[in-house]
Amino acid sequence: MNFEQYQTSLDPELRVGLSQMRARFQRLLGDQPPIQDLATRRQQMTEGIQATLRHLPANERVKSEDRRIPGPAGAPDVLVRVYRPSGQHEPLPAILWIHGGAFTVGRYDQDEALCQRIVEGSEAVLVSVDYRLAPEHPFPAALEDCDAALRWMRGSAVDLLIERERMAVAGVSSGGSVALGLALRARARLEVSPTFLLLLYPALDNRLVTPSSYEMAEPPMIGREGIVEGWSAYVSNEPEGNVSPYAAPARATDLRGLLPTYLMVGELDLFRDETIEFAQRLMQASVPTELHVYPGAFHGFETIVPSAEISRRATSEYIAALRRALHR
Repeated sequence: MNFEQYQTSLDPELRVGLSQMRARFQRLLGDQPPIQDLATRRQQMTEGIQATLRHLPANERVKSEDRRIPGPAGAPDVLVRVYRPSGQHEPLPAILWIHGGAFTVGRYDQDEALCQRIVEGSEAVLVSVDYRLAPEHPFPAALEDCDAALRWMRGSAVDLLIERERMAVAGVSSGGSVALGLALRARARLEVSPTFLLLLYPALDNRLVTPSSYEMAEPPMIGREGIVEGWSAYVSNEPEGNVSPYAAPARATDLRGLLPTYLMVGELDLFRDETIEFAQRLMQASVPTELHVYPGAFHGFETIVPSAEISRRATSEYIAALRRALHR
């Protein structure tokens, strides 16, 4: 699919919103650097997030605080942001939020507005993790940091006013790989695991062999080159041809006994096919599974153009799924 065909296939509201977003990005930060210029990409992301946060309306219904919690053995402390409904007096369910960024960029505060909305809509406490990034910290660093956050949430349930029996893990893009890795490892170790998984356009397979990973090679937000670089950085310490399923969950051969899972992806996302295939495998393994594919939608569409009707619908549907799972 060439760029013109891709543009024509986009949802009309998303097409307009994407064009406006690109223009704002250009004015604020200049040209996007090459994929290999990781330092500039991270700096641009930081500046973009800070600019967004400066213009984000205050939300008196949700309060947040940053904490540093014990990291994995021998590793630094982990920075987290804890969001909760204002005036919370009783224990609530909890969500561990794992941001995206192709394993190499991203911050715990990049989804600020969305996290606030999830806290309101799901009536839950949410903890967003600032995990270590590749290539400086390849697998399993991100997994270990997020596992440390999950264990801290369980161990601090009284202090955090959360119900440790009702906890979800939500992973976005590359964060979806980490979320599933946590669930797979908890199952293997017979540990108490979360009760629900929310996977938003997850990166699941470092082999990138699906038709959509080639068909959408040059989409507007993340292309094949970028995710190839990200995967290479993340699994650089893994044996070639024998990458751990805790790093690339599509490699897991047995999915029985995994958590109830909600998956969402856009029709024009390069992760479309692997998301659909993994959902099918979950259902074949008798795992309660809900899958949504949104027509004309690209990677990260509902956070990039949140005002579009399809974005509002997608966000409302996965927040409703979290609420059902956590309050049943």
